[in-house]
Amino acid sequence: MKISVIGCGYLGAVHAATLASMGHTVVGIDVDGAKVDDLARGLAPFFEPGLDELLRDGRSTGRLTFSTDFADAADAQVHFLCVGTPQSKTSDGADISYLVSATKAILPHLGRSAAVVGKSTVPVGTVDMLGGILAARPDILLGWNPEFLRQGTAVKDTLVPDRLVYGVRGGKASAFEPGTGAARGVTAVLDEVYAPLLFAGIPRLVCEFATAELIKSASNAFLATKVSFINAMAELCDASGADVTELSEAMGLDPRIGNRYLHAGPGFGGGCLPKDIRSLKTQAALLDVESVNNWMGLVDSINTGQRRRVVELARKLCDGHLAGRTVTVLGAAFKPDTDDIRDSPALDIALQLAAAGAHVTVTDPKAINNAWIRYPQLRFELSATRALEGAELVLLLTEWDEYRSLSPAAIGQLVRRRTVLDARNVLDAAAWETEGWMVRGLGTNTRPVASLVSTSSTSRSRSR
Repeated sequence: MKISVIGCGYLGAVHAATLASMGHTVVGIDVDGAKVDDLARGLAPFFEPGLDELLRDGRSTGRLTFSTDFADAADAQVHFLCVGTPQSKTSDGADISYLVSATKAILPHLGRSAAVVGKSTVPVGTVDMLGGILAARPDILLGWNPEFLRQGTAVKDTLVPDRLVYGVRGGKASAFEPGTGAARGVTAVLDEVYAPLLFAGIPRLVCEFATAELIKSASNAFLATKVSFINAMAELCDASGADVTELSEAMGLDPRIGNRYLHAGPGFGGGCLPKDIRSLKTQAALLDVESVNNWMGLVDSINTGQRRRVVELARKLCDGHLAGRTVTVLGAAFKPDTDDIRDSPALDIALQLAAAGAHVTVTDPKAINNAWIRYPQLRFELSATRALEGAELVLLLTEWDEYRSLSPAAIGQLVRRRTVLDARNVLDAAAWETEGWMVRGLGTNTRPVASLVSTSSTSRSRSR
C-alpha cells in the first residue's frame, strides 16, 4: 500500500520505518525541515535502538521517503496522524492543536476514498471533532488506531505489538455487518496495513471511537498507579524496617499482579505517563467522574513527592546540609535506552539539589546534549569517570547498564566520599559495602524498629 505518516517524532518516525519494513511504500511528512533532512539520510533525530537500521533499510529499498510538503502524500491510500498531543501550557489537559492543524493541512491532498487514521493519544471526543473537519469529504474513511510503543523498545513494540486496536464508528458490530459501510471499510483497510502482524497471530480488537481514545490513557494510568503504589510502599518499608525489593518480588509472583512496573524508584517521567494521567484527570473532572479525578490526582502527587523524597534522603546523607556539597548524578534521561529528557525525574532532582546549593554534575551516555541545551544552569559531563571525580555523594537516578556495572573499587578511587544513593535499587549493595561504600536505597533501609503491635499492646497494658 501507499501510506503517509503525518508527524515524524518518536511515534511517527518509528511507525513509518516499521511500515516500510513490512513492504509498504511510506512517505513521512513533518514541518521540521532539519528533522526531515536527518530522517531522509537514514539518521534518527533521537536515540532509539534499532531505528537507524530500519531507516537506512527503507531508504535503500526506496520504500521510505520524507518530506515537508503535504502534497507528497496526495496519492496515499492511508494517512496516519502521529503528531504530538503534549500537555497544554495553560491546563492539565492535552493540547490537540497540532492534530487539528495536521488534519486541516492534509485535507486538500486526500485522494478519493482515502482513510485518515489517528494514532496520537487524545481526549475522548477528539475523533468526532476531527470528523467535523473532514465532513466536506463524505468519501473519506476515519478511524483511530492508538499506539502502545515504549521508548527504548519502540521498534520491537511496533513490529511485535501486544495487540492492535481499531476505533471505528459504531464499534465492532458495525465493522462486521454485511455491506461496505465506513466502519467496515476502515477495518478492511487496517487489516491490509497490518496483514503481516495479523498473520503472525497478533490479537486485534475493534471498538467504538470513545473506547479507542481511552485505551492508551487508561493503560498508562494503570502503569502509573503501579509505580506510585510501590513507591508509596517503599516509603512505608523505610518507616517499618521492611525491604521493598523483597516485597515487590513476592507481590510480583502473584499472577493477578505481575512484577512489571513494580520497582521502587524516583518516579515516572517522560512524554507520556505524566501528561496522560493529567489529561485523564481533566477528562474525568469534565465528565463529573470524581473517583478517577481524585485517583489520578493522588497518583500524580505521589510521583512528584517521590522526587522530593530523594532530595531529602540526599540531604540526610550529606549530614543535613546540601549547600557546598559536590554531588554527581548518574543519568539525565527519564529512562535508559533513550535520550528523552521530558519530565525526567533525574533532572528534576538534580535541579532541586542545585537549588539547595549543591555543586551538581550530571552524566548520561545519550541525553547530555539535550539536557545541556535545556538546563544550562547544571554542569554536565559525558564521561562518567570525569563526572565522579571528587564527588561527596553519588546518586544513581537512571538505570543504564553501564551504571549497574560500575566497579565500586575503581570509582572509589575517584570520589572524595564513598556514599551512594541508589534510587533505582539496582546495585549490589553488599559488593559496594565491601569496598567501603555507604549504600542507601529506596525502601531498603532495614534498620530495626519497634513493632506497632508491641507498642500498642504496651500502651494498653500501661493504661490498665
